[in-house]
Amino acid sequence: MKIWRSAGWPSRDPIDVDLLAAGWVSLVGDHPAQECLKLTDAGLALLAQHRQGQRRAASTHDKLALRMADQLMESGRLVWHELSLRAQVACDVPAATNPSSSALGGSSSTPAQSFMGTLPSLWGDEDAGTLPTPAKPATQWRLARPDLFSLRRTSNPAYLQPMVHEIKVSRADLFSDLRNKAKRASYQWLCSECYYVFPAGMAEPKELPEELGVWVMHSDADGSRLEMLRPARHTPCTLPFDVWMALAQATPLAAPQVETVQAELSEAAA
Repeated sequence: MKIWRSAGWPSRDPIDVDLLAAGWVSLVGDHPAQECLKLTDAGLALLAQHRQGQRRAASTHDKLALRMADQLMESGRLVWHELSLRAQVACDVPAATNPSSSALGGSSSTPAQSFMGTLPSLWGDEDAGTLPTPAKPATQWRLARPDLFSLRRTSNPAYLQPMVHEIKVSRADLFSDLRNKAKRASYQWLCSECYYVFPAGMAEPKELPEELGVWVMHSDADGSRLEMLRPARHTPCTLPFDVWMALAQATPLAAPQVETVQAELSEAAA
């Protein structure tokens, strides 16, 4: 594709040699300074075949995503497609210890402090400084890009019920995604309920973690039909400020079916 777009200027690298040897390109020009690469008929056929394969894969994924988006919008939700959001997830890095004790190579407390930490407080706030404080789990920020992110249409923040719907069209892609715990944790941090959506028969709900909801799409002669096989576990979620900023800068998907209904109503009234 780069050769096609660049009018065939050769790079003089091993890739040019491979393409020439395979017969997908040919060298054209009477002088080395004027030589360029031209796609042969075999090269054009290979490029077209690859693009068709990509288009089929993308259309299947997009068709399922838009079908699920329509379902969510019909239920009264605002939906964003492939929205990039920052999420905070736990990482495997251990929490930092006391800097002074680490520098000395000893423990974070002396034996006397450890002993006093096990005794009940007799003087209230006077002993508060000697008691050990629980270490906070280490976290990190990562970029999440769910296929569908949606909110309920409401002015009450407590009723927003943010949801993530991740679309999968192949079993290998589904389980590769499930093995990525950090990616799944970022989705769950952004929402109250997280769902996976895939064609019917591709996987069973019991193969997915219990906290994840499952939607499947049935395809038959009458068209496509979505079915929820298992609801997601609901977890209270308060959206942080940076998520609100990302939503404010993005545009939710439009609901064309609403416009069609309004047009029919106006025609009937006329």
